[in-house]
Amino acid sequence: MDVAEARGSGLSGVGLPRRSFLKTGAGLAAAALVPSVLSACSGNRPGLLTVAGGEAGGFYLEFSTLLAASLERHGVAQKAVAVATGGSLDNLAQLRDGRATLAVSLADAVAGPALDAVGGDAAPLAALGKVYENYVHCVVQKGSGITALSQLSGRTVAVGKPGSGTSLTTPRLLAAAGLGTSAEAGPAAQGSVAVVSLGLNDGLAALKAGSVDALFWSGGVPTAAITAAQQDVALALLDLSSLLPELRARHGAQYDRVFIPAESYPGVPAVWTVGAANLLLCRADLDAGTVERTVQLLVNHAGELIPQSSLGVQFLSPETLINTAGIPLHPAAAEAYRALHG
Repeated sequence: MDVAEARGSGLSGVGLPRRSFLKTGAGLAAAALVPSVLSACSGNRPGLLTVAGGEAGGFYLEFSTLLAASLERHGVAQKAVAVATGGSLDNLAQLRDGRATLAVSLADAVAGPALDAVGGDAAPLAALGKVYENYVHCVVQKGSGITALSQLSGRTVAVGKPGSGTSLTTPRLLAAAGLGTSAEAGPAAQGSVAVVSLGLNDGLAALKAGSVDALFWSGGVPTAAITAAQQDVALALLDLSSLLPELRARHGAQYDRVFIPAESYPGVPAVWTVGAANLLLCRADLDAGTVERTVQLLVNHAGELIPQSSLGVQFLSPETLINTAGIPLHPAAAEAYRALHG
């Protein structure tokens, strides 16, 4: 894929290290938009600000940990901590019942029935921005002979930890592919897959042991735990992009066609897959001062929020932060972006 095609796909920084991307173009533009010191908004800083993250070894927790450190460093809160969670659905529940102040989540988990299912007190949620793109990985052993999703018929797959965004997206992908699912023990019938609810780390262990034939995971590129697993077994990724039209027809436009560049994982060729916006969220009743200062941090201190393992994909630029896949921005966030953009 050439640079022009990458830009057409929405991956404005493909092939560039994220730090280089931030220094060239979008990063410099973002830094020029705001002062180097966060605005001294009226109102007191919260004593404790909690960021709901995700599983160990995944982008959610890594990003949330960096964000919490930056929020505390720049005085957005007196103290900020990131917490490990099951993922998107778990994070939404923590936001709604007040256990978390901020949370990261897939856009499809915030839409419609998926949000209704997480429980809590039904407090309205709002976006502070799109922080990066999530990429659905369908991981198989390289020597398995599985080269297409249709070949998972009759096999066993790990579909995500309960409470994760992966556990929401994977059944949608399988249904779009015409594959039924069964949670019963033993081999699945042809035309169906046997599903087990395993998250990233347990799913990779099962894939290496041969007790599952494929692992679904929705996360950043590369995901550190997948890179580490390749030290023990050669892995491959399946192209999922052909499912996008059916996926959108069934569930809306939260899904995109996205590109995982070659060598994102050593020895793994480039592949197209399905992506979804990863959003930073809060409750709609979060105070305007905290929201404004957080938006200023996302723009002005983006370089502090890049996971060490990350590659050159769009990340925290003014253009992508406001692309929240139809999820409304918090009013104070919308006002802050308007001020930043003149």
